[in-house]
Amino acid sequence: MAEILKGSAVAAALNARSTAKVEELKREGVSPTLAILRVGERADDISYEKGAMKRCAAAGVEVKNVTFPADVGQAELMAVLDGLNKDESVHGVLILRPLPSQLDEKAVCRALAPSKDVDGITSGSLAGVFTGSGEGYPPCTAEACMEILEHYGIECSGKRAAVIGRSLVVGRPVAMMLMARNSTVTICHTRTADIPSITREADIVIVAAGHAETIDGEYFRPGQAVIDVGINWSEEKGKLCGDVCFEEAEPIVSAITPVPGGVGSVTTAVLVSHVVDAAAKTI
Repeated sequence: MAEILKGSAVAAALNARSTAKVEELKREGVSPTLAILRVGERADDISYEKGAMKRCAAAGVEVKNVTFPADVGQAELMAVLDGLNKDESVHGVLILRPLPSQLDEKAVCRALAPSKDVDGITSGSLAGVFTGSGEGYPPCTAEACMEILEHYGIECSGKRAAVIGRSLVVGRPVAMMLMARNSTVTICHTRTADIPSITREADIVIVAAGHAETIDGEYFRPGQAVIDVGINWSEEKGKLCGDVCFEEAEPIVSAITPVPGGVGSVTTAVLVSHVVDAAAKTI
């Protein structure tokens, strides 16, 4: 029976630290503030926005909601983003993506001030992750994986890690963060041959494949810690599920995150911690 690595305990610890820092900052006259920029009415964007607002409120972080219709033009969006960059009362900006097709998303990301990029979407932030300079902030989901490992005392140094997925949101940055903690990392992707033979050799497996329950028991062996980043809707089961087939993996491995209730619940807590840290840098 594997240890279930619930995100709620990790998020609670992060939130407690953020709340204490917010109280200190407010005594210094600084009120940490996050601007959430949303285009359109996508249900998943609205859900994430509400979750972030709730988490911010619990920690005492202010939220400024900036919303646009789905057909907003590039110039209008960029002008408002420029205003947020210059607004000293705003310490972090969260841009909900993907943006509608008429917008140049890469240009929008480039336009965000790196100092306010609390979700690791700018080149400057990613460069900090890849060079280990400590500048900027990693993508929140990637850092949430690392926070879970640390909270539950799962040692990274000297361990072998396999990451399934190579996106800039999770796969590549989390691989760099594992390497920074002295893990030996293999990144697997759609062109990798015989992925199960690679993952079975790993001590830590982080899965961000993007496909519901495609990683089954064949990929695992006893003694592993598994972080499942995926969140998908299973029509067959009528519920949310991860990229890992939990029912097959859980009896084999030593520790595994659930879906829901794992990485996702930690991600917004990481976001809040980034906003608080960005606010502290303004003093």
